[in-house]
Amino acid sequence: MKETRKYKFGLVRILPDLVSLNFSTLLSLPGLFSMGKSQKKRAMRRHNPMRVPDSHLPKGLASASETSSKTEAILPIIQKMQGTDAAERKWACVAVSNLIQNDPSTRRLLQGKNIVGALITRLTDSEEEVVIEALGALRNLCIDGGYDICAEMYNKSILVPLRTFVPKVSTTLSQYLDGPQNAPENAQKLVYEFADNLITVLWCLSETSNKALAAINDMKLTPFLMSFLAAREKIPLAPVTAAAQCLYVLTDDNYPAIADVRSDGGYIACLMSILNPDENSVTMPNGKSADCPDPRVVTLRVLASGILRNVSPIPPPSAASAIDVDKDIVLPQLQPVIAAISLPDASASALQLISQQEATPNIEKLSLKNTPKSDHKSSAEIELERLEGRLRTVQLALEILTGACATLPDPEPEANVPSGQNEDGEGEGEDGDEDIAEEDGDDDELPADIDMAVDRDEGMDTDTPTTLPTLVEHLLALIQPTTLSFPPLATPSPHPPTTSALSAIHVAALECLNNIFLALARTTASSSSRSAAIADAGGRAVWHAVWAALGAVGTQTGLGQERRRAMWEVAVGVLWGVASVCRGSLDPNPEHVQALMALCDSASGSADTDAQLRVKCIGTLECLAMSMSPGPASVQANATIATYLLSMLPSPSTPVSPAGTEPMLQAAASLIDIYSDEGAPWDANFRAGGYLERLAGGVDGVKKAVRAIDRRKEGGRELRRRGEEVRDNLVAFIKYRKDLRLF
Repeated sequence: MKETRKYKFGLVRILPDLVSLNFSTLLSLPGLFSMGKSQKKRAMRRHNPMRVPDSHLPKGLASASETSSKTEAILPIIQKMQGTDAAERKWACVAVSNLIQNDPSTRRLLQGKNIVGALITRLTDSEEEVVIEALGALRNLCIDGGYDICAEMYNKSILVPLRTFVPKVSTTLSQYLDGPQNAPENAQKLVYEFADNLITVLWCLSETSNKALAAINDMKLTPFLMSFLAAREKIPLAPVTAAAQCLYVLTDDNYPAIADVRSDGGYIACLMSILNPDENSVTMPNGKSADCPDPRVVTLRVLASGILRNVSPIPPPSAASAIDVDKDIVLPQLQPVIAAISLPDASASALQLISQQEATPNIEKLSLKNTPKSDHKSSAEIELERLEGRLRTVQLALEILTGACATLPDPEPEANVPSGQNEDGEGEGEDGDEDIAEEDGDDDELPADIDMAVDRDEGMDTDTPTTLPTLVEHLLALIQPTTLSFPPLATPSPHPPTTSALSAIHVAALECLNNIFLALARTTASSSSRSAAIADAGGRAVWHAVWAALGAVGTQTGLGQERRRAMWEVAVGVLWGVASVCRGSLDPNPEHVQALMALCDSASGSADTDAQLRVKCIGTLECLAMSMSPGPASVQANATIATYLLSMLPSPSTPVSPAGTEPMLQAAASLIDIYSDEGAPWDANFRAGGYLERLAGGVDGVKKAVRAIDRRKEGGRELRRRGEEVRDNLVAFIKYRKDLRLF
């Protein structure tokens, strides 16, 4: 988030008769400060980006061969897949699925041998069983391999054969539904499994690139996918859930699919019926997924909620057009899902299942005499997959909740502002302080009377009790790492899929908290002092909970530890929001200050993500520097932070900021905020440290940096505007402080 406090340009020149007031008083004048509105950050589409992470492995085929224990099996598979014997070709396709399971080294090795191209060729095989097994292998590669393999599949024209499969599956499905007694059970099973694999591959491909998404849009899949949802009571859950997942992805900020769903009232009615608690096929007893015989029942309801949110607002004449999707569907449906999971219990269960799995010898061999089966799994493996499915459903629910929280409205919408304001936030308010938290005066409990609006079209109603305290309580539980969440740097996870799912949930929960606190920040900024006090007290509890989670995550870096870094990157946004709400009331812990500085220094400042991380760190440090706690400790922390921020500014000897342009602008804005009130207890540091001269020496460098911002680059226009504001504010602030003559 780009958060910068705004000041009217040339304050002292425009208002010469107000120089006797402190700078913070000037800021409080109408029009001189505007709170930013949340911008919906485009989330990564992929629900499961890398089921079995492989970033810890060295690059190249040679290293893949060294780290794979199944190197000798690769050549026979490749040879048999291209052979003349259909049984051998089928065996080779099944073997691929078995070899890559939880084994990224072997997956990489197979990929280096063009296994993707070989399997795509088999999709046009003359033998039906070979085609079925080839598509199953491709499906498993999509799920385990992530974007790279999906992109390779698209580039190798996998959509050509897939297009021919869609009408065939659709026709067969209609025949089975019309006369199930005429089709053998094993034939139906094959068709449903094939449909599951086909839809899953299309789902994964649609998340690969805009080109792949456009090609899949051309296939007009909505009627095909909705036919599975409509027949959910008559067919297995697997293809139904896959169809819902594919439709959820396709309707995510993708107008062609959104328009297709909106165009048919029957589609909306079908999705709404999935959420109907009276339907036995989708009932969630007691609101807990653990009570359901199949976790995919819960997943289906979560996906239906997400699809309805994606296509909202629902146009008339549908009866659902009057429904507030976020308030009436998303929160009631998804909050029980995230409440029903205990991550420590899930981690303990996974470890127990892993020990059972290790104690059971694997007697399967890759031989034609004993052909491996795609579904040949031990009971422990099946239970681990079910557990992973529950965890992924929680991750998905958090993703949808995050989107709902990102679009919460301002507490008091400005008059004459059209509801369809552009998504980049122009005209919707400026860059405000980022995310904000809430909890009770106790550090351990949330206050019972914090309110959260979820109405997307109306202002916040701070008098109506809502689910915010409970929701935040559940989210705080989900950010706390478990034994399996972040394995040590040199120790691989005993079950990578579970580790991937757990760490993804922690990050997703933080992202949801991030958006909730931003909404609360706007509420607090415009509400009564009582509401502000509640948010302040609650924010301190969240502050401690987030730091506790980060302490458990640690600061290990290296290949395979990317999720640790992601935790810190998202958590700092939450901390900035909490600190903004609690501005002045948080005691600056020296360890927290040093940790934020170290994290800021670890970012290069060049890449956009690194620059944003630095901005968040600087914003949080700014708030900590303004502690109103009496005593020398807070004054010393202020001096430490100010010295650090001053080091990011250009100077006559260092005309280019070492921090990068955007962090440097944030540092300048933060210094202005910190020392805007010359009556603050820490202002002695400003005078004794010669900060005014240091700021004045950086003005020319700031001006040059602002002029150098390229408006043509993505985000350049907004950054240039912010830079010009900071530059003018800095000039006005320096003149203001000089006119005070406080030396």
